[in-house]
Amino acid sequence: MIKLPINTMRGFASDNNSGIHPSILSAIIEANENHTVGYGDDPYTKRAIEIFKEHFGSNTEIYFVFNGTGANILGLMQTTHSYSSIICAKTAHINVDECGAPERIAGVKLIDVEHSNGKITPEAILPYLNNFGDEHHSQPGAISISQVTEMGTVYTPEEIRALADLAHQHNMILHLDGARIANAAATLNLPFKAFTVDCGVDVVSFGGTKNGMMLGEAVLVFNPELTKGFEFRRKQTMQLFSKMRFVGAQFIAYFHDQLWLENARHSNEMAKILASEVSQLPQIKITVPVEANGIFATIPTAWIEPLQEQFYFYTWDEQKSEVRWMCSFDTTKKDIENFVALLKEFANRG
Repeated sequence: MIKLPINTMRGFASDNNSGIHPSILSAIIEANENHTVGYGDDPYTKRAIEIFKEHFGSNTEIYFVFNGTGANILGLMQTTHSYSSIICAKTAHINVDECGAPERIAGVKLIDVEHSNGKITPEAILPYLNNFGDEHHSQPGAISISQVTEMGTVYTPEEIRALADLAHQHNMILHLDGARIANAAATLNLPFKAFTVDCGVDVVSFGGTKNGMMLGEAVLVFNPELTKGFEFRRKQTMQLFSKMRFVGAQFIAYFHDQLWLENARHSNEMAKILASEVSQLPQIKITVPVEANGIFATIPTAWIEPLQEQFYFYTWDEQKSEVRWMCSFDTTKKDIENFVALLKEFANRG
């Protein structure tokens, strides 16, 4: 085996930077034994689908894909039209971090609206609900929200219900980008169904990669009438995994004994500990309520690059000197202690 040099520096850049949870890695190895049918007609995929139905309801249709962008694009493409507009927060992942994929692949128009710490409201959306039936304008087709938001905040069930009601009043759908949906469930202390299906959400992009999985996400559609032709779109957009059993096996392990919840609670708790520690330093100001596993803070600009050399993280807003620190399922208290010690060293330099 060829051994490559590994960067052992731990940091707070992204929950994508963590490895695979050992239980999930073991499930992949176990699924690697012998042969089985490809493209999802295998016992692992079938069992994973059953588990999703247990969490979201028997009417849920589940489609596994490679990644979060694929889940978002397919979910929106399936439930809207190429002449549709999608209303989302200015900070939304589909608007900022998917390289124009919604416009390029789905053909839709994104309308980004003002938000409060990542969350959008019916009041912010209403001014854009116009020109229905006018062929010269794209037609509002969906509201898309992220749960957890890109600013680390969490929608309450009541807030989601209000958005779903608004969407349905205008014959639109509500899409939920759930890249960190487990962290939201941990924060709310609610089952997934309580803030999705029960609140009127139509389609969910369900993520696990940021919470201990290797790869693989799921598109969940709660209205069977919206699923016609989905399997063909999945193939056309290159999101059909031939060896799908390795996605199914991961989700089986992910849900077993509530591993997903254990991981999410841990990363959320680590973020709260880190936030508590850094808030004691007068040079650091936390800018957004810490509701899940992300912390947004302003720090002295001169600190950023030297800190990143030892604990990598991303600058969120260069103009404000605002940074983002993300905790993962494998973040340790020692990681936090070491990072806080370094911050205190910088603070004492004056």
